[in-house]
Amino acid sequence: MRAYTVATAAITLRVPAKWVDNTLSHHSIPGVLHKRQGVRRRLTPPAIVTLCIALLLTTELSLSLAKAVEISAHLVHTGGESAEWRFSENGWLRLNVVSIEKAVIDRLAQAVEVTPIPRRGRPPK
Repeated sequence: MRAYTVATAAITLRVPAKWVDNTLSHHSIPGVLHKRQGVRRRLTPPAIVTLCIALLLTTELSLSLAKAVEISAHLVHTGGESAEWRFSENGWLRLNVVSIEKAVIDRLAQAVEVTPIPRRGRPPK
C-alpha cells in the first residue's frame, strides 16, 4: 500500500505539518510507518482518514485528541457507510466513513501534486 509523507498528509488535512507530527508522536495510529528514530514517518491512506476523523471529532464535538484518535481508529477499522461508536447504552456516534475516505483520497491526490519531495542527505555546498 502506498504511504505518504507528513507534509502531504498535512496539506490533505489542511493543518500544519507540526500538528500531524505531534499527533503521531503522542498517539498510536494504525497505518503509520516508522521503523526507528531518524527515519521519516510515512502514512497510509487509512491512517490519514483516521486523522481526518479525529480532527473532525475534536473540532465539531470538542473531544480530546486522545479520545478522538481512539474513536476514529475504531470507525476506520469498522468502515462502511454507517460505522458506529457506542458510547452508552442508548447513545452512539455514526459516521459515513466511505464518504470521508473518498473526500480524503481526492484531497490526497491534489496534495501529492503540490507537495515537494523531501530531499535526502546533506545539502549541496
